[in-house]
Amino acid sequence: MGAALTPAGRELILGGQKSGKSRRGELLAAAWLAVSPAHRAVLVATGQPLDDEMRERIARHRVERAARVPRLETVDEPLYLAEALLALGAPDTLVLVDCLTLWLTNLLMPPDDKLERPDPAAEAATLLTALREAQGPVVLVGNEIGLGVIPMGRDVRAFVDALGVLNQQVAAVCDRVTLMAAGLPLNLKETAA
Repeated sequence: MGAALTPAGRELILGGQKSGKSRRGELLAAAWLAVSPAHRAVLVATGQPLDDEMRERIARHRVERAARVPRLETVDEPLYLAEALLALGAPDTLVLVDCLTLWLTNLLMPPDDKLERPDPAAEAATLLTALREAQGPVVLVGNEIGLGVIPMGRDVRAFVDALGVLNQQVAAVCDRVTLMAAGLPLNLKETAA
């Protein structure tokens, strides 16, 4: 059974690479924008342009998103996601976060170990509080990476575990949780509004 294409108060969209999760987030933002000209939608992008391929990917995604959802604004925030949600959130604004997995990667595996980074556990707790206090709809996109082979490396196993815990915590706070596979949504949780 497919999940509704109307934004819930808070929705978590999980899936694998190229499963359609980002596209679903965009469709929810477009549906929100179509309801009223007074509505806003803001994408909080967590990816960082750390190499040539990622810079090209980010640039391509911006162009493609602008064509699909012209009124979707973009804000880059690789670390302080809760603060961005609180700053951008308003009753007339849908905030789309893409993606939780890259955000957690930025916190746990910083590209430069010399830079001061926020504490991942504290940031996750602050994110959950911000989600509970959100003034408008929030759509969070993330990867479900725990379905495959158990990684051999200790650091990778720790990351898979941390992401699984984060996904569970966020899902518990969300009104709707959708799993994407092959571009198709599967509703895992729906709380009546």
